[in-house]
Amino acid sequence: MAARGRPRSFDRATALERAMETFWTHGYETTSIAELTSAMEINSPSLYAAFGSKEELFREAVALYEATEGSPVTRALTDGLTAYAAVAAVLRENARAYTVDGRPTGCMIVLAAMNVSDAGADARDHLAQWRRSGVEMMRARLDRGVQEGELPPDADTATIAAFYTAVLQGMSIQARDGAQAEELERIAECALAAWDTVTAMPGRQGEPPRAAGQSKSPERVEG
Repeated sequence: MAARGRPRSFDRATALERAMETFWTHGYETTSIAELTSAMEINSPSLYAAFGSKEELFREAVALYEATEGSPVTRALTDGLTAYAAVAAVLRENARAYTVDGRPTGCMIVLAAMNVSDAGADARDHLAQWRRSGVEMMRARLDRGVQEGELPPDADTATIAAFYTAVLQGMSIQARDGAQAEELERIAECALAAWDTVTAMPGRQGEPPRAAGQSKSPERVEG
């Protein structure tokens, strides 16, 4: 019986990790197939055979980024930390993660497809959906804080999540522009200093309270 083709002569996981770092560094649209094959140490027929297309490769690279680089953030928001400690861990962890020596700076989910032509719209929209998912994950943790009495019953969790996500995205851009970890950590601490103010802001008019509890922001606890 004839063989169906030559066996793959490269490690797919290693090639995908190299593709992730290339997209992370250069962005989706400006990364060429030639740059990808050079970084992955494969030829273009092998790339298409293994991954299908540049966009499919990008989607796999984004999923790998989220599963590896994003895992500490996911743990912080889902572990048994208080709401404040969870948000603080996310900010402080990313201040370091955005500036690791030998790795691309900033966040791939924020930076890899911000400004693209119509040809790259699917990649842009894919990352936008990942970013929305991140906001929703943070809001879900804040909602749990309301239900558990850590936050006021009328806390505007949607706006709080959007605020701290905006801080993270700004830190990512600052890192890409050359900011060091210490600078990002100071930005994170400034944002955390606003915790009592932003959690005391009532929700937008017409939004029902999410849970019964005390009306003032309780004393925060780290842990």
